[in-house]
Parts: sequence; structure tokens; C-alpha cells
Amino acid sequence: MTDSPGPGTQDGPDTPDGPDTPDGPDALDAEVLRERAVTALLTARERTTLLTDSVDDHELTAQHSPLMSPLVWDLAHIGNQEELWLLRGVGGREAMHPEIDGLYDAFEHPRAARPSLPLLAPAEARSYAAEVRGRALDVLGSTPLGGRPLLRSAFAFGMIAQHEQQHDETMLITHQLRAGPAALTAPEPPRAADAATLAAEVLVPGGPFTMGTSTEPWALDNERPAHRRDVPAFFLDTAPVTCGAYRAFIEDGGYTERRWWAPEGWAMVREHDLTAPLFWHRDAGQWLRRRFGVTEPVPADEPVLHVSWYEADAYARWAGRRLPTEAEWEKAARHDPAADRSRRYPWGDGDPTPDHANLGQRHLRPAPAGAYPAGRSPSGAGQLIGDVWEWTSSDFLPYPGFAPFPYREYSEVFFGPGHKVLRGGSFAVDAVACRGTFRNWDLPVRRQIFSGFRTARDA
Repeated sequence: MTDSPGPGTQDGPDTPDGPDTPDGPDALDAEVLRERAVTALLTARERTTLLTDSVDDHELTAQHSPLMSPLVWDLAHIGNQEELWLLRGVGGREAMHPEIDGLYDAFEHPRAARPSLPLLAPAEARSYAAEVRGRALDVLGSTPLGGRPLLRSAFAFGMIAQHEQQHDETMLITHQLRAGPAALTAPEPPRAADAATLAAEVLVPGGPFTMGTSTEPWALDNERPAHRRDVPAFFLDTAPVTCGAYRAFIEDGGYTERRWWAPEGWAMVREHDLTAPLFWHRDAGQWLRRRFGVTEPVPADEPVLHVSWYEADAYARWAGRRLPTEAEWEKAARHDPAADRSRRYPWGDGDPTPDHANLGQRHLRPAPAGAYPAGRSPSGAGQLIGDVWEWTSSDFLPYPGFAPFPYREYSEVFFGPGHKVLRGGSFAVDAVACRGTFRNWDLPVRRQIFSGFRTARDA
């Protein structure tokens, strides 16, 4: 399996060079923007600290999987990117430690090779990241916001907050992959009060809608620009596919029947002798899973997690259905047919609250299917934001009128049939890096990410 730095397991940005986008408003008040950026940066750093202070130095420097970096690399990379973009790129300041730039260039060093690099030790990495942050907040407080596209709506600061949160999700994946006892704890997510009466699927009416955005101030280049898409009517699962439903696929011989699988998926199953989602195993007639150092029974009512695109696609075929396209997913999540407009989120334009969605590592698992009724879309579909990243059938491609910003390597180099789009975010995603237009992408073999899916069918 190859390495891919898509935003759900983010490795960029890696250079402040590149064209500014002409797109984006100056409308928000500068002090409001500053306060929003400070909050986003501090929230991200609080989470980074939790993820790195919860284990000892040996755990920070170890590589827990060749698919992932040592935690200490992520920590220093976060600081290095903040220095590149905010101190040098925005503030025009001299480089603090130019000799380490190459060590933390994600495109120069694949993850499997990073433990062999002369990385900063944990104490040095912490000190460096903290010093960069102090200087970055000074830059934020003294820099006029607006005019230059990188500063319009405090975009550079929002981008760096998103980048850190994306690495926090990456580090949480590393925590899941590490052996040993649990290092993290969190309360349980809410139950689903009306799960028993919830319809299995919802109808999303056909017709045009506005996909993407030209106005969301911190939206990334691949989310832009807003454009019209015409989507025929379709049915969509009300909630993500659960572990119980997926277990029926397994027990019906899903991993032994070639007819359900794309050829590359079947080759993956055979090569790696796959029989279930990652971290599942069978013991004494019961399916168990390992979750952040704890072994527990697989919960039947929880969205299935750690499945590849190939597994999601095979399940959908077995169920006589299919994965939704990216446009279908976004229409179900954002389109308000009564007002004929696209919302920022399924529930409206307001930022997420704990009543709307399972985000921000508030819990260390998805909520049961049917939870968060306040977060449902006008179509009635729920949990479209948070809980699990949802695989779609779509390749990662640019929107009409796409312009790379602020550098090609964020999105453009990944466009094509090699990467599939995931939407909606997971419990491991912070709200700053998750919205109705946000696009994640990864290789179809990926299983360590917090990925699930829901299915669709033509109307």
C-alpha cells in the first residue's frame, strides 16, 4: 500500500510560494477574523498537546506503522509549516532554523523513511513549535487583514489551523495503530433516541443545485468555485452503514465471493488475506475489535469504520446498491429545496455544536446510527457531518474553473483516477477542517483512516 498525503491524513502545505487566488471576500470585520483565527490556532494546539503529551518520548519517536510518521515528526512539521507560511510568508521574518526545512518536507521524505532522519528530539520539537506559535500570534496581531489574497479573511491563519487539525487527525490514527495500553480517554457519544423508527433511506429529489463555494472564507482550493450541478433523483441511506449490517456481508461470504469486488479490490483481499475491517478479529464465535488500546465487542449499531473504498464498493454491490457520487453526497448534505439554496452544513449555516455532529475528538468513536437528529439535512439524512469519513464513487477531480492556491501541491498533483473522494469528516476531525463543501481524498486501499460509507440507489 502506498502513502498519500490527502487532507484527512494531511502532510502539506510545504512551500509558501505560488499564486494567490483571486477568489474570496474581504467582508468580515478584521477584529472578528483575528479572534476567530486565534481561537482556531489555540484549539488546534491544545489538541496537539494532548496527543503528544499522553505518551512518553519513546512512543513519540517510535514508528508505530510504516504507513505513518513518528508522532514527533508531525509535531515539528506542524511548527515548520507554521513558520514557513505565517512567519516567513506573511510576516516576512527571517528563517528560525532553515536547516530543518528539508527534514519536514512531506514530499521529499515518505513516511516509512522519516524515522531514519535526524529529527528534532521531543523536547526540541515542543520548544520549536511553541516559539513559532508565539511569534505567529504576534504576526496575526500586527498584520492588516485583507487585500492580498493570502491575507484576505485571514486565510493563511485559517489554513494553518486546518493544517494542524489535519495532522492531529493523522496523529490520532497513529494512536489507533500503536500497540500497548490506552493512552487517550473520552466520554461516550450520545445514543440515538429514535433509531428504531428511523427510515432506512431518504429520497433526494432531482434537479440542479450549487456545489462547492466561492464565499466560504477558509475553503481550500479544491472546494472552489461554486458551480451548478444537475443531479437526478436518488435514494440515500439515512445513516452510515453499521457494523451489524457489514457483519451480515461478512457472514454471507462477502470476502470470499469475487463477484462483489472490483478487480483491484479482489487482488487486495487475496494478497492480504482480508476477512473483515481493519482491527476486527473473531474470537470464540464473537467479533471483537481493538480501539485505542482497548479490545471490545464490535457494536452492531455503530457505523462501520476502517474500511477501504474497495470494501465499501463490494458491500454496496452485495446489497444491490452503489456508493453515492460526490455530487449526490453534497446535494443530500447541503441543498435546501424549499429555498433552492445550498447551506454551509446539513442543519443550516451556523457552525457545528455538540448537538449537531460528532467532531473534534470529543468522543473516540462514532455515535450510533441515528444520533444527532438536530444535524439532519432537509432530506432527512443524518450524520453527514462527523462520525466517519464517507467514501464516494467519485475520483478526485477539479471543479470547473479550479485555480490552484496557494500552491499546486495541495490538491492539483493528486487529481485523477488514483484517488477517491471522501466526504463529511469523522469524529477525529475538528470543525475548522470540516464543512459541507470540504473534500478529502485518499487511495482506495486505505483502511487505517477513520473511513466508513453509506449507500445509494437510483430513484
